[in-house]
Amino acid sequence: MDKRSHRERFDAGLKTRREVLGAGYVDKAQSAVDDFNAPFAELLNTYCWNDIWNRPGLDRKTRSMLNLAMLAALGKEHELKLHINGALNNGLGKDQIREVFMQVAIYCGVPAAVVSFRCAREVFKERAV
Repeated sequence: MDKRSHRERFDAGLKTRREVLGAGYVDKAQSAVDDFNAPFAELLNTYCWNDIWNRPGLDRKTRSMLNLAMLAALGKEHELKLHINGALNNGLGKDQIREVFMQVAIYCGVPAAVVSFRCAREVFKERAV
């Protein structure tokens, strides 16, 4: 269990979130936090982006690969595009991302892989990768 204060964990998670997803995206998301969604934003930054993403045992590249596969399997296109960007930020190359989606085709189905490859092409084009 992380012994740091809740605020320290929140700040560490926010830092990781910015490093993975990009400061511009995160700052825009944080600017949309209001009374209604503030508890959710706190959950994301503290538990997701600190308590999970900053755990020892898996590096960021591996966590990105897992996220790509899970989001592809679930058909969550918006989040998948976001995490394709994150995977690139975490050092994954196009070849590695392709291999994740090839695995998705076998274990989750070709339609999930079709969507995943389309999302990746869109992100690669946006980023000129």
